[in-house]
Amino acid sequence: MSDSAPPPEPGEPYRQPGSYTPYPYGPPPGYAVPHPGAPYGLDPLTGRPLSDKSKVVAGVLQVVLPFGVGRFYTGHVGLGIAQLVVTLVTCGVGALWPFIDGIVILAGQPTDPQGRLLRT
Repeated sequence: MSDSAPPPEPGEPYRQPGSYTPYPYGPPPGYAVPHPGAPYGLDPLTGRPLSDKSKVVAGVLQVVLPFGVGRFYTGHVGLGIAQLVVTLVTCGVGALWPFIDGIVILAGQPTDPQGRLLRT
């Protein structure tokens, strides 16, 4: 056997020592680099971590079922309970709060309890 360099690592068949950087000018367009604080990816515009929950689902739940269901879906249990109690105590008049909250969810950039943006 000859004295040669060890075989390359899997996934790097033509790497030469010291001459390779994975993304010298950033990742390719449309490719998300895994990030330890973003298990569901990063927002391509802001770079903030994304949630596994959907903004559209949360907003539609709040508008269609205006007693806090969308907030339960996103994980904001305390706010969901408050909206449910206000709706029940006011005999349905308080349903205006979750209804408007649903519109705000659809129009804004809502987050989950961990501060990650909801997916669009």
